[in-house]
Amino acid sequence: MDPAPPSPTRPLQLAISGMHCAACVRAVEGTLESVPGVVEASVSLATEGAVLKVSPGELSTEALLAAVVAAGYSAEVIDGNDDGGAREARRTEERELEARDLFRRFWVGAFLSIPVLLLGHHEWVPLLRDLPHHQVRGLWAFSGLLTLPILVWVGGRFFTGAWTALRNRQFNMDTLVAMGTGSAFLYSVVAVAAPGLFPEGTAHPFFEAAAVILTLVVLGQALEARARGHTSEALRALMDLRPRTARVERDGVEVEIPVEDVGVGDLVTVRPGERVPVDGEVEEGESAVDEGMMTGESIPVEKGPGSGVIGGTINRSGTFRMRTTRVGRDTVLSQIVTLVREAQGSKPPIQRMVDRVSSVFVQGVLVLAAIVFALWMWLGPEPSLNYAVVVAVSVLVIACPCALGLATPISVMIAVGKAAEHGILIRNGEALQMARQIRTVILDKTGTITRGEPALAEVFPTAGTSEDDLLRMAAGAEWGSEHPLGEAIVKGARDRGLSLPEAVQFLAHGGKGVSAEVEGSRVLVGTAALLESEGVDASELQDAWTRAAGEGKTPVFVASGGRLIGLLALADREKPDSAAAIQRLKALGMRVVMLTGDNAATAESMARRVGVDEVLAGVLPAGKAEEVERIRQRDGAVAMVGDGVNDAPALALADVGIAIGGGTDVAMETADVTLMGGSLHGVADAIELSRAAVRNMKQNLVGAFFYNTAAIPVAAGALYPFFGVLLSPMIAGAAMAFSSVTVVTNANRLRSFAPSPR
Repeated sequence: MDPAPPSPTRPLQLAISGMHCAACVRAVEGTLESVPGVVEASVSLATEGAVLKVSPGELSTEALLAAVVAAGYSAEVIDGNDDGGAREARRTEERELEARDLFRRFWVGAFLSIPVLLLGHHEWVPLLRDLPHHQVRGLWAFSGLLTLPILVWVGGRFFTGAWTALRNRQFNMDTLVAMGTGSAFLYSVVAVAAPGLFPEGTAHPFFEAAAVILTLVVLGQALEARARGHTSEALRALMDLRPRTARVERDGVEVEIPVEDVGVGDLVTVRPGERVPVDGEVEEGESAVDEGMMTGESIPVEKGPGSGVIGGTINRSGTFRMRTTRVGRDTVLSQIVTLVREAQGSKPPIQRMVDRVSSVFVQGVLVLAAIVFALWMWLGPEPSLNYAVVVAVSVLVIACPCALGLATPISVMIAVGKAAEHGILIRNGEALQMARQIRTVILDKTGTITRGEPALAEVFPTAGTSEDDLLRMAAGAEWGSEHPLGEAIVKGARDRGLSLPEAVQFLAHGGKGVSAEVEGSRVLVGTAALLESEGVDASELQDAWTRAAGEGKTPVFVASGGRLIGLLALADREKPDSAAAIQRLKALGMRVVMLTGDNAATAESMARRVGVDEVLAGVLPAGKAEEVERIRQRDGAVAMVGDGVNDAPALALADVGIAIGGGTDVAMETADVTLMGGSLHGVADAIELSRAAVRNMKQNLVGAFFYNTAAIPVAAGALYPFFGVLLSPMIAGAAMAFSSVTVVTNANRLRSFAPSPR
């Protein structure tokens, strides 16, 4: 019996609040995946969101949100008919308010921690240095009172978070901070209140450790929140592209309404300098529209009646009226925002390894702290209890996996947003990481290397016929044709400013050409076989036909009144920057292969002009995927670049599928990367960005892992037997707090990424 097909799933996005570290991420993922109907969950600390695959008929949204709340976090469904701009603006404001609140708590903590630190080390203060012991105990008691508001208000969030996690049988960063500082505080209270429980002269409190650690950790979170506020600027910039209002014709009157109220089929007026409100088609007027933010192309595109326009682009010159075709979530801009948000929340393979480590990291630290405490109590010098408390607190505090949780997602978030700024839509973190491993780039020819439409290249008139007369007669005959070659002949004549004669008795000869009566003469436009069938000898221009065909052009004979009058050569010309882009790819170490269904002569001619390394000609669409697999077996990781239509199987099979010129269909399911513009430079840009992003991830991971692996042994006292050095819990707190700030700061360097010059 055949296995049952998998149930259909749909994506669902959530905004998650309350996460602080990698352990929180794993806890939320586990909670989400335990809800019936959730097939897969990917949670990102950087984006503070989750991307889910859910079974629509089985999932209860209420149960999903309730499960997240029960786990100690809060969640909001990112769904609706808008592009999320208002929601993102609200979340940005919330992040800024959180940063302000954290800085306020830090300043209060700092104000209280200074006297606590001085009283804890009264020997540093000349006036307090020689006080008798009973007065020193009074100073310690006062420092404990000053520490109390730091525990309750400045760092209270860590204790409530740890308690919530404990109730859900989870351990996270809050657990480590709360246990470390709470233990130091309770030990200090006992040391001051009941010094007789300790050996003579060893009852020394550590209030300053608890106070300073909490203050520094809060400072680290405040700096991190401020730095993370910049990481979503690319997404906000995309959302800000959509204007707030549109000028719509209603009942014959032009009115200005919110863009959310614009419907499909409305007639909208767009004036110079305004942004196009939604997607549509020009009905009246002409203009040049700047599509740079969408496609990465700097030159405005001429628009006239029948031209498509994309919401969010800028009308640079004339006024035009457009009929809307897509609104709300269906617009290209909204689909881009959705894709970018999903990609920012996805995980590259390298992150999955980090998640496996993080899932057991906190529990391991708790066990290690207990072992270290026991060893120092057993083997440590006197007062062994003091030393044991110091090292245990240091281990708990310094091992918080904040930096580990941010190391890769923050880089993915910034890199995906940066790619969108350059007109590159990266579907997920796996594609972002994989692109740097590409060794061979396979390019489809038509529409990828070339413009995808034929154009008049050369005109060969026979004796007694001028170029203009030849072109006029051919274009007149082709006027009624819908064939791309016929349209190219008509456009070529118009580009020369020729007036086209009227044609009658138009007839298309399947696979051979067309015939029509033009200015009283029967005109034939097509192959030698068509002319021969009408008794016209085409041998006079056979050499020209052979040369044109050898150069990759399509030769078309033209006869009038039973006589050969010339030959037209048409060619699908390469894009103006294809050769330069291919050279960039080769400079990046790529092997470039051209894959086409054209004949070998045409393909080889094009290959010489643009500089590809290898040509595979005569490959049918069904065979492209087989060629991709063969090249991958030979060369290693490959990228397939095509137009996403007949190249879909090859795009899906390649290690990275890149759809080029996808501005009118952003949601190409088969492509890992979609280039909004039509330039191959986008392929080189994507590879360069991938290399920069993965390099940044590795820097962050090496820093985070090195910090933990090197710092924990030092905090545990590994240097004490050799150098007599113990790590102060306060220094441990400072190091932990600023490790995540370092990761975020390093990731933000990606915001300055710029592709190499074109």
